[in-house]
Amino acid sequence: MRPADEPALLVSNRGYRYGDGLFETMKIKNGKILLELYHFERLLAGLSLLKFELPSLFSPEKLSTEILQLCEKNECSNLARVRLSVSRGNGGLYDGGKTLQYVIECWPLGEHVNQLNENGLVIDIFPDAEKGTDAFSNLKSANFLPYSLAALYAKENKLNDCLLLNTRGNISDSTISNLFIIKGAMINTPALNEGCINGVMRRHLLSAKPGESYTLAETAVTVADIEGADEIFLTNAINGIRWVRQFRNKIYGCQKTVEIYDGVIKTIFS
Repeated sequence: MRPADEPALLVSNRGYRYGDGLFETMKIKNGKILLELYHFERLLAGLSLLKFELPSLFSPEKLSTEILQLCEKNECSNLARVRLSVSRGNGGLYDGGKTLQYVIECWPLGEHVNQLNENGLVIDIFPDAEKGTDAFSNLKSANFLPYSLAALYAKENKLNDCLLLNTRGNISDSTISNLFIIKGAMINTPALNEGCINGVMRRHLLSAKPGESYTLAETAVTVADIEGADEIFLTNAINGIRWVRQFRNKIYGCQKTVEIYDGVIKTIFS
């Protein structure tokens, strides 16, 4: 363990040079990693897809122990955000990169992340990038440029978040979240083949099912679908669900979103 202001990587690190790596953002509560299985399944599947050579000691059990030890060291085991960054190591594009490297960071969180947001988000479309729809688009890649620029656009335009389009003109996801829209008893979210990140909270919601009165579907979601929706919410591992109040000129309520939050999300955050 070392202080965050001390160097941890060389300038030859392939994650730094080429975005050759992945990361996981995890929530710690009461000394446990929430949705731990989903996080490590996604991480290992992504590393396999990227053809990483994994050392025998690189295991979910070892990583979990190190994550919780770091949180304890920084006195934030009760409630924290953790970023686990994995890169292929050092070297040029055609050489090196045989040694896997990883960095674990943690920060304390405020109790507000365990509650549904009181004020709905205001969102729009980021107009300057289109996400691909191949298998790599579902990864939490170290190459985060479209999301980074979308976050800058949101800040410049006084928005809480921005949605990204894919190359088909459909919605992919937002800068840090997956999108869900509610229309009547139907809840739709962009399918993985639409280029969205394979979010762990998205997976939890799809597997948990928010009650018999709703039907969930992974499908293509268009701008017109958003404008015609009854309610919209965003999901990620830290906040669970955040409801959206406004998209462009459309205003939404949150009655059904509150029901879903109380039935599916609240239990794992309590």
